[in-house]
Amino acid sequence: MPEHYRHLGIFSDWVTAARQKQPLYPVAIPGQQTQDLIREALGFCHGDEKPLDVKVESQWERDGVFGEEVSWSVGYGPRTHAYVLKPTKANGPLPGIVALHDHSDFKFYGKEKIADGPQETLPVLSNFRKIPYGGRAYANALAREGFVVLVHDVFLWGSRRFPLETMLDMMGSKTADLLQGRQTSDEIEFYNHAAYFHEHWVSKYCNILGTNMAGVVSFEDRVALNYLLSRADVNSERIGCIGLSGGGNRAALLSATHEGIRATVIIGLMTTYSALLDHNMSHTWMLFPFGWSRYGDWPDIAACRAPMPLLVQYDLQDDLFTESGMREAHIRLQGHYANSGNPNEYIGQFYPGPHKFDLEMQSAAFEWLKEKLSAA
Repeated sequence: MPEHYRHLGIFSDWVTAARQKQPLYPVAIPGQQTQDLIREALGFCHGDEKPLDVKVESQWERDGVFGEEVSWSVGYGPRTHAYVLKPTKANGPLPGIVALHDHSDFKFYGKEKIADGPQETLPVLSNFRKIPYGGRAYANALAREGFVVLVHDVFLWGSRRFPLETMLDMMGSKTADLLQGRQTSDEIEFYNHAAYFHEHWVSKYCNILGTNMAGVVSFEDRVALNYLLSRADVNSERIGCIGLSGGGNRAALLSATHEGIRATVIIGLMTTYSALLDHNMSHTWMLFPFGWSRYGDWPDIAACRAPMPLLVQYDLQDDLFTESGMREAHIRLQGHYANSGNPNEYIGQFYPGPHKFDLEMQSAAFEWLKEKLSAA
């Protein structure tokens, strides 16, 4: 009997038809061939990926952390602004971490969602951090553990966001009608509502420019990583990346496309694609590089550089994914690492509760990073 999908209704048989046309989610074995396929699916990956015209905007010390705000150009759009955080009394080059901010349908801010700068934290950010981050700026906490932590805004967020008027003009009257029902006096809330719809429009532009949102964001993350690698206070042989949700999405793509990453932590962003059918499909376009499902599944991207150390933290009551989809992804990742001859270099940790990176999870991730990036 044909499967029925609530989301598709009378088009439920479309799934079977698609599977008959070609295999979906074949196993993409870790290695150079899969890495090349990922880059091909992403696009926007040929040519120089160095930050341009780097400037130090300010410096400060706060709560045991020495911080810098730096900026650079990626070659288009406004300048990228970033925080660089490290212990106040750091001696010698330290291991480096690229901490990748989340999506969360919250694009007004980027780096500030997970990192504190020199000023007191704004109430809107304190409130935002309560559930997903246990109420703290985890990037600052990670810096205090002995890392140089880079947190940068990426395409569509913070210093890299589109002006509201440009978004509204691009989307036109039909989207304006949709936004009318969400009209609010809160500038940040209204911006984030508009940005939710805008992402769909930007993804169309990505497609006609030969790439996709995952490809553009991953490019900008590689530029940021190349900045981190250029710093004298960073040990370039001991570099990791970490992120929750959309940040975990970015961590998977960054580690897949840049050999400078030596250890990766992905939180709350691991599933098989098949488990998304008839489930929550509110995910960012970053989770769906165009055409990738013809070559492999999402866990194959995360594992493509096995046996590079990989930690994935799963939230069992995460409403973005099914538990079965997370466990299927976990098994697939275990298989990749077992076949690499280093099964212990992948760790999957399952935690009770909703979509989050709470203090317990942060502690476990920080200790794992210290172990994997410690001096040889």
